Amino acid sequence: MRREPVAPRTDWVSRLEAIDFHVWRHADGRPYWREDACFVFTGEEIEMLHEAAEDAVAMIGEAVARAFDENRLAGLGVDGVLADAARASWAAQAPSLYGRFDFAWDGRHPPKLLEYNADTPTALFEAAVVQWRWLIDHDPGADQYNAIHEALLGAWDKLRGPLGGAAHFACMLDDPDDLLTTDYLRDLAVQAGFTTKLLDVAQIGFRDGRFIDAADAPIGALFKLYPWEWMAQERFGAALAVSGIPVIEPAWRCVASSKALLADLWEMFEGHPALLPAARDPRAVAGPVVEKAWFGREGEGVRVRRGPVLEPPQGVVYQQRTAMAQFDGLYPVFGVWVVDGAPCGMGIREDANPITGPGACFIPHRIE
Repeated sequence: MRREPVAPRTDWVSRLEAIDFHVWRHADGRPYWREDACFVFTGEEIEMLHEAAEDAVAMIGEAVARAFDENRLAGLGVDGVLADAARASWAAQAPSLYGRFDFAWDGRHPPKLLEYNADTPTALFEAAVVQWRWLIDHDPGADQYNAIHEALLGAWDKLRGPLGGAAHFACMLDDPDDLLTTDYLRDLAVQAGFTTKLLDVAQIGFRDGRFIDAADAPIGALFKLYPWEWMAQERFGAALAVSGIPVIEPAWRCVASSKALLADLWEMFEGHPALLPAARDPRAVAGPVVEKAWFGREGEGVRVRRGPVLEPPQGVVYQQRTAMAQFDGLYPVFGVWVVDGAPCGMGIREDANPITGPGACFIPHRIE
């Protein structure tokens, strides 16, 4: 595994915008998408990463099932209305569409799971489409760990029955990243035969016992890029918990998304090469630890603790700090996408800080 410099396409900006990828730079003007470098892997290295993700899928599946079977939801930050919604969707075996594992990895030792984004993962379009288009232009004879687009099409085709062939797609429309991911998934659903409508989360209403959109049309199925822990606090949260409306991602995914599950994973599968030691009590973890809020996006609520934690606060979990690989002064995180329960591709983000935040950049990859 290596990071190597490459020459950007001479018309790379126009090529990105031609496929409606307009968030190629940050608000401060710095590029978000980078193609002046790429990561290069061998097939054996990709197999190592893929197998780690397969193991993570299986382990998280067992940990989530135990959380429901043994009524452990409160210890994962899932209570009240949120717990009601999670239990109802779990009992109904509500299907899931997608998620993203974030791994720390140096290419030589086993990848280490940092967290699972099981409810509202973004950076999807750039992983599934943008870096694939780059590969075709840059090195059409090479390959890429990337069957994300095809997997999503197949998953939407399977969901057409459970969701009834029609769905509303909701996010915060003024957030460019959320809108990009939501609209990409909506387009895939249309290709799979769905009738769709895009709306802002704030436009979801509730009247006469049913959910409606801004035009008073009933919402029969909903894709939402809006965290369940936020939805449970909304005025219609309690109604949503008992409504029976199919939602992607279903409420039980907040259990898989809770970073407190990292402690349960270590308790159940201590010593697994894909896991880092983790616990709710930092004294149970050897060496330096990273404190993680149970819920949060883009590095929110994550900090390195360098001294002893005398009184651990509620709502956090502690994970052993791992040495993040560094390339050209940047720290990459390897995001493996899981669609319909199977790992199917990778996107890489890199940051100047070991904790990947909203200022990170996306960088493509190829397999030699």
